[in-house]
Amino acid sequence: MEPTSPLSKESVSDESLNLREQIDKYLVQWKWFLVSVLVCLVLAGIYLRYTIPLYRASTIVLVKDERKGGVQSELSAFEDMGLVKGVKSNVDNELEVIKSYTVIENAIKRLNLNVTYFTEGRVKAVEVYKDKPVVCEFFPTSELYYKKRASYVLKSVSPDQFELFDATEKSLGKYGYDKVVQLKYCKMIVRKAFAKKQADQSFEINIRFNKLKDVAYRYKGALQIAAMGKNTSVVELALVDPVKEKAIDLLNTIVQIYNEDAIADKNFISQNTEKFIEERLKLISDELGDVEKQGASYKQSNRVTDIVSEGELYLQNSAFFEKALVEVETQIRIVLSLIDYMQNINKGDLVPVNIMPTEGNTGSLINEHNTLVLERSRLIKTGTLKNPSVVNLDKRIEEMKENIKTSLNTALSTLNIKKSDLQRQNNLNTGKISQIPRQEREFRIIGRQQQIKEALYLYLMQKREEIAISLAVTPANTKVIDVAMAAESPVSPNRNIIFLAALALGLLIPILVIYIRDMLDTKIKSRHDVDSKVTIPFLGDIPSSVTSDEIINTNSRSSSAEAIRIVRTNLEFMLGGVTEGRAKTVFVTSTLPKEGKTFFAVNLATTIALSDKKVLLIGLDVRNPKIDKYIKLPPKGLTNYLSQKEKSIHDYIIKEPNYENLYVLPSGVVPPNPVELLMNKKVDVLFDQLKGEFDYIIVDTAPVSVVTDTLLIAKNADAFIYVMRANYLDKRLLKVAETLYRENKLPNMAIVLNDTIWKKSSAYGYGYGYGYGYGYGVEEEKEHWLRKFVKKK
Repeated sequence: MEPTSPLSKESVSDESLNLREQIDKYLVQWKWFLVSVLVCLVLAGIYLRYTIPLYRASTIVLVKDERKGGVQSELSAFEDMGLVKGVKSNVDNELEVIKSYTVIENAIKRLNLNVTYFTEGRVKAVEVYKDKPVVCEFFPTSELYYKKRASYVLKSVSPDQFELFDATEKSLGKYGYDKVVQLKYCKMIVRKAFAKKQADQSFEINIRFNKLKDVAYRYKGALQIAAMGKNTSVVELALVDPVKEKAIDLLNTIVQIYNEDAIADKNFISQNTEKFIEERLKLISDELGDVEKQGASYKQSNRVTDIVSEGELYLQNSAFFEKALVEVETQIRIVLSLIDYMQNINKGDLVPVNIMPTEGNTGSLINEHNTLVLERSRLIKTGTLKNPSVVNLDKRIEEMKENIKTSLNTALSTLNIKKSDLQRQNNLNTGKISQIPRQEREFRIIGRQQQIKEALYLYLMQKREEIAISLAVTPANTKVIDVAMAAESPVSPNRNIIFLAALALGLLIPILVIYIRDMLDTKIKSRHDVDSKVTIPFLGDIPSSVTSDEIINTNSRSSSAEAIRIVRTNLEFMLGGVTEGRAKTVFVTSTLPKEGKTFFAVNLATTIALSDKKVLLIGLDVRNPKIDKYIKLPPKGLTNYLSQKEKSIHDYIIKEPNYENLYVLPSGVVPPNPVELLMNKKVDVLFDQLKGEFDYIIVDTAPVSVVTDTLLIAKNADAFIYVMRANYLDKRLLKVAETLYRENKLPNMAIVLNDTIWKKSSAYGYGYGYGYGYGYGVEEEKEHWLRKFVKKK
């Protein structure tokens, strides 16, 4: 029999309905969302209460690209000789130096930050820095001062005394302020920092000594350095710390120490050059004195006063050559001095560049050599001589020394050739003045030596003064644009973000729980779950009842009672083809036990009986009869009738006293051979007989997936109501019902979904129809929402 339209399947799925159902699945649990959000917000508040706030301090500095002092100052002093070009500073390298362990360690030592102070608050210990009640000065007596941890508690006992405790709370004694206290690794002087009006205030402070190495590495990792722009050398140094004043002081000290180190590096080469010039000045001064004495002695021994005036006319032509010879001779002496200096130079020594002649590329080689020596010195500060970078630099320095020596020898050869050429030309002119007295020629040789010495002496004197000036005004490598400062509000924890995250988490947790619960739960929940898997007509759904043994009566107005009445109405469409005068026979079955088929069969029978129809309720689940749970029945029944011949079926049918038109045929004693009993022809004869005596026959049968009993008697049914229990039947078992439907083993089959959770916003809801009443009768007791949620679980 083809079911009529009220029971037909929808041909097109309603996507908006599915979406709304998914949304409603979460909205119906709004109370759990509210609880989750409140709990997360409370936890966020507790977290903020106990979390130590962090402040961000920052300073902005300009890292100079060209070094204006130190090396560059010296090299630029000799640009008049064309020997030196500008040396650029690699900004990235300088930033790494700023962030180096050595710089940070020196800053921590200077500020004594390896010692921290804490006061115990009502909730947590709070670090104090500048606002601590005492000022402690420490004088290390052992190197272990920076390598060991220790903790002391200082308590004031009077305006003039304090008591000191160690980490085990053992008293070390009472001491006066401004007195020396001997600790394990250092001496300490405690001075009061209170104002006069606070002098009598009591306090307790925890003093903690930390390992310098640990503190330095922690701040090294916390120090942030970032360029302010892509093509700029302006950088920001930032530090996040619970005490903003400490972060500010540390940033300023780091920049200060870096500048001091940079100035020291720049002055290092200047000081070495100054030392070399002083040595050369002493030597040249002695040589110049000897030449001057030689000239005076020559004039005295030869009794001459003005030899030059006698040969002035002849010597004018040779003036140019003499001047040139003086310059060449000067340069030769300089080269010889440098060659002598290079013979005894060590790896860490710098080569002077201010006296190099213009011949060849020796000046650039010396400049490169000095740069490598400075870089080696910087690496040694933070490493060892075995550092691969230092070893590599040593090799390069040695190679550069050899290149400088080769260049100096080449320059010396060039100058000697030039000198020989000048002497040759000068000799030609000298031949023209052969009449000049011998004294003039000899004295001019002495005078030329004197001029060479004087020129070299004056040149070195000038460069010495320039170096002295550069040492006095050496600039720093960085210029502070903005001194370190910190905002008043902490950067962590961010209250707004924490509360927003707590709100989001409070919403997300129930969503995840519900989603995971639904993903792991393979039970059917609603009509949508059934419709998506099977093509069987849907007769209706029955909401959960407050009591599992509830039986509908005239005054029942619960949601489950109203739902069964709707199912009864829909059932009439299925039974429209039954022959007039014959009982409409409805079999009730299920896939598994405990799906509520007996509950439904009993209440369907009582509902129809209340409509003035004569109804017979038969218990045909002979293996596991359950009707007696709802209706008081005698022990004998249908099985007794089928196994005996002498009694009539009416001897086993009883009338339910509470319902005028309801009759019940109990299952009877559980038989040892139920299959053979149900295959008896008496079953068919019995149904044929009873159909002529009643208006409706409701049969409670066995579950179809457990035994074959129901299939053996299915031909006697006009319709099959297949009960499925929500939150109980696995979706994978829906194929059992679908197979029976497609193979037509259960005639005129329709589904009733039992024990569904009532939702006001359900897509297939019955909030209006179920429970609707007129102010009389028995109302359904509301189930507590917590019990409903646990039931869903």
